[in-house]
Amino acid sequence: MSLPEVVVGPDTVILGIETSCDETAAAVVMGGDDVVSSVVSSQIDVHAEFGGVVPEVASRAHLESINPVVRRAIDDAGIDEHRIDAIACTVGPGLIGALLVGVSSAKALALAWNTPFVGVNHLEAHLYASFLEDPTLEFPLVVLLVSGGHTMLVEMKGHGDYRLLGRTIDDAAGEAFDKVARYLDLGYPGGPAIDRAATEGDPGAVNFPRAMMDDGLNFSFSGLKTSVVNFVRKHPEVSSVDIAASFQQAVSDVLVHKAMKAARNVGATGVVLGGGVAANTQLRSDLQAACADDGIGAFLPGREMCTDNAAMIAAAGWHRLRALGPSRLDIGAFPSMPLVEAGIADG
Repeated sequence: MSLPEVVVGPDTVILGIETSCDETAAAVVMGGDDVVSSVVSSQIDVHAEFGGVVPEVASRAHLESINPVVRRAIDDAGIDEHRIDAIACTVGPGLIGALLVGVSSAKALALAWNTPFVGVNHLEAHLYASFLEDPTLEFPLVVLLVSGGHTMLVEMKGHGDYRLLGRTIDDAAGEAFDKVARYLDLGYPGGPAIDRAATEGDPGAVNFPRAMMDDGLNFSFSGLKTSVVNFVRKHPEVSSVDIAASFQQAVSDVLVHKAMKAARNVGATGVVLGGGVAANTQLRSDLQAACADDGIGAFLPGREMCTDNAAMIAAAGWHRLRALGPSRLDIGAFPSMPLVEAGIADG
């Protein structure tokens, strides 16, 4: 079953909905890049006592928040619901229970309003975060997408035209941040906690390994996490802030080195950051410096657009609606949805 098609243009208004993990978000975006409203309800406080996201708790929190968040996004936009031309929603990857809350809500609204529904790959949406702030970005671009569950390099040749260049073979960068922060007892969530601690530490205090630094474009952070644990056990006198700063620098060095290598390989006009780890202060600074040295652009979305949000879902939905039309209403949620579903192929 499908809903009416819509002619996609600069006045097309998309309502985006995002519930893939622990943020309930809704946004209204016009023309693919004009953010009219964006609302995010975070569950950080809910999960803090557990030291990580609890799927069942996340799903229940989404159920409580989804309707108020969507209503606020529409009210903040100052529009009538009949002005919404399509509803875009994350269908994967993510936590299955959390995804189903958003997908069910989006489909219900699409049916109630007789409005097209667009299923969006969460990872593809991260590619569009920078376009929300600078729609004039020129292709080809290399996107460094770093989050709690994913670390990858993607060549973006054009809208909907992507090629996967490299990915993590074990832990994602964000996962390593969370595990190291938990071990150092720095708090939750791990990424911001290490970022804060590192401001008081010396990034050169400990020379942690840079795994696979010159070995292709894939990443590995599992060994780095283990090195931190082993070092702390042997050297308990070294301060946590120095450990945090040194660990953070090691992650940034690998990410930036490989991003620049990828950019040179494909002749990219610039490197785009995306994902929650893209908010990291050291990474942003190092990437800007490296791009300046190579004479290419460094495109860093604002921190509010790095973490999960619905504006990027709406933006990606606008482009997918224009290229492929509405999604069928019988599609489900895909917790392990591969990037190939978003038009990205290996090779």
